Amino acid sequence: MTVPLGGLPLADHAAAYATLHRAGFTDVWSSEVNGADAFTPLALAAAWQPELRLGTAIAPAFTRGPGLLAMSAAALAEAAPGRFALGIGASSPVVVGDWNAVAFDEPFKRTRDVLRFLRAALAGQTVDGAYDTFAVRRFTLERPPAVPPPLLLAALRPGMLRLAAAEADGVILNWLAAEDVPTAVAELGGRPDGFEVVARIFVCPTSDAGHARALGRRLITTYLTVPAYAAFHRWLGRAEILDPVWRAWAAGDRRGAAAAVPDEVVDALVLHGSPEQCRDQVRRYADAGVDVPVLALLPTPELAAGGPAALADLIARLGPVGGGEPT
Repeated sequence: MTVPLGGLPLADHAAAYATLHRAGFTDVWSSEVNGADAFTPLALAAAWQPELRLGTAIAPAFTRGPGLLAMSAAALAEAAPGRFALGIGASSPVVVGDWNAVAFDEPFKRTRDVLRFLRAALAGQTVDGAYDTFAVRRFTLERPPAVPPPLLLAALRPGMLRLAAAEADGVILNWLAAEDVPTAVAELGGRPDGFEVVARIFVCPTSDAGHARALGRRLITTYLTVPAYAAFHRWLGRAEILDPVWRAWAAGDRRGAAAAVPDEVVDALVLHGSPEQCRDQVRRYADAGVDVPVLALLPTPELAAGGPAALADLIARLGPVGGGEPT
């Protein structure tokens, strides 16, 4: 499950983490956009629910200096030894440039360089030298983790997918349909033992299809108009069906862009229906090659009306998913 859960204060997540564990969820994964940072919700989970595995999906490769990113990862790995995975990625020009005042230059190289730096630093090595996108002078972690965390790479298209297969311990997929998974996985080639395929899957468990599709259209026009995601979906073969969306967005017609998203695209990328129907749809991702399906729970009328009790019931009905085993 993606955490923090929307609408629930971080201070109230102890009960939510316990509910997730009881329902059969094994992992909680955080993201970092403009809400909570990627590490604080996981640090709370490490203390409150030590049975859960923790992961970032993702921490941007640009918004922290390499040393600080290594320190944050090492601290969480020390707090949850053997239970933390660090996922990094390029993020986007808006998050990196507009919101964090960092130049979004050469995202492939920056992500590759940060991955290589982290591999060395988290192993306790002294890093001293220049990468293509930055230089580090004699950095050594004062508290290197006894168990270095696996490093996962967010990837969309072939170049980054192949980098993940070659140098990371896993890959993180995002904003794709279950039928897209084999296309992405094929680019990974022969994966080493233990390599994980993680996918964030947007789930809106409601019987109100109109609500789910309206929310899905807003999210899709927000994300799939970002150049990297637009290129991703062109590569996946959706250029013709999404071209009206991109044209309207480029013309400044935000409402028209949302209206141009077909139901079939919304239904493929934002799962909705009863919790049991959503769980069955998530299982399709597992069947297609995803090792760790990470649900991103979207707001619903039922959750808004039912409060914490409705959330607990929903979590119980959603999990476990994936081949009958807790995921």
